[in-house]
Amino acid sequence: MRFVKYARPVAVPAVIISAVAPKELNISDSLSIKGVAKTVAANAMSYYSGTPEKFVDLPQPYYWWQAGALMGSMLDYSHYTGDHSYDKLIARGLLDQVGPDFDYMLPTHFGQEGNDDQAFWGMSVMAAAERNFPQPDPNVPGWLDMGANIFDSLAGRWNTTACQGGLLWQIFASNPNGLDYKNTVSNGGFFQIAARLARATGNKTYSDWAEKVWDWTEAIGMIDKFGNVYDGAHASKDCKDTNPVTFSYSASIYIYGAAVMADVTQDKKWTERTERMVEASRSFFSPFENATNIMYEHACEQVDKCNQDMRSFKAYFSRFVYAAARYVPSIKPAIEELWHTSVEAAAKTCTGGASGTQCSHKWYTGAFDGNPGLGQEMSALETIQGLLALDAEAPLKGGEIKTVRAFADQNAVKGDSETASGPAPTPTPESDSAAGSQTEAGTQTSGALRRRTVPVRGWW
Repeated sequence: MRFVKYARPVAVPAVIISAVAPKELNISDSLSIKGVAKTVAANAMSYYSGTPEKFVDLPQPYYWWQAGALMGSMLDYSHYTGDHSYDKLIARGLLDQVGPDFDYMLPTHFGQEGNDDQAFWGMSVMAAAERNFPQPDPNVPGWLDMGANIFDSLAGRWNTTACQGGLLWQIFASNPNGLDYKNTVSNGGFFQIAARLARATGNKTYSDWAEKVWDWTEAIGMIDKFGNVYDGAHASKDCKDTNPVTFSYSASIYIYGAAVMADVTQDKKWTERTERMVEASRSFFSPFENATNIMYEHACEQVDKCNQDMRSFKAYFSRFVYAAARYVPSIKPAIEELWHTSVEAAAKTCTGGASGTQCSHKWYTGAFDGNPGLGQEMSALETIQGLLALDAEAPLKGGEIKTVRAFADQNAVKGDSETASGPAPTPTPESDSAAGSQTEAGTQTSGALRRRTVPVRGWW
């Protein structure tokens, strides 16, 4: 068992935030930002019917991965605003999906789980680890251990049978759409998780993998010399048919991973890569001459071809670029120029529905466009609350990361926290195989990482 030092948590006073209508947003006032974020967070969570006792899948047409992405948005909400009213819902949502090997490979969702889906859950798990977000179930490993498990799972599918490496989009033959396609979202998610684990643990194997994934992505032509991140290519064509479509979320996943690597390595090349990709991301702004610096998804938005997934992409774009500025502050002027305008534009569209606060998709219209949805709420939420990102506590690392059992609103006597006294999980050095390089960190420890136990309900 890795966790041996116990400490009584300090009681955290409840933060009371008054809801503010998005149309009243003042981006120079943190209380206004928090109030609007509270309103939009409630809108987003209205699509989720889970409880503190049970995870519930999102309603159709939303996929499982987007539930993981929603948990990430709400982790940001809790961390940036100090409002912990959703924390038990978030914890249950994350813990009910861990799977039998605690790596978010959940048999009930194999039909729709690809490498990118697992990575999205993984990025949320890493956010929980880096913030000491409560993990109240003693029968489940801590967030950092599960982040390592997800890394191992992804690394075990690194495939060298075509394109000299890379992850395929999909995992299972039962979902063949994507088994011939290597995409940047899957590989970027793996890259970012590796970078964040490298920072959190200090383990060079993770940073080596981050370097490897970046080098492969760039060498295969999915990141060009200008910093554009393309969608993917087909394994059957040896990845020589790069799909030139670009999406904002693909770019941002690499942006944040590169920024984290800049912090880990102190190597200027990672700062330059981050800056270059942010500069290339200007293509996701200014759809018209009279909509300067307003964000849009250029692959689909102007022609009304964005599906439910794509309508959420601006959420992750904002989430990760805001976060990247902590490690690469030279991108702050671009955020002030582009995101601040987009924040105000997004808020102006949040006037729909019976509440008069539902958000919509086309921010450049200056008004609610009659097209609400979960992705629209998440996009507005992350873009607005991200203004608070650099005022929040920085991601933790090393011995700062603990497994905390009690929630902020619980009496301190009722919970405890466990501090990792030993080194963070260590992946096995890569070895070549027909399927690519494998890692099995779960076999390197005393069993804390991959215990097969049934989660116990009623932790609070």
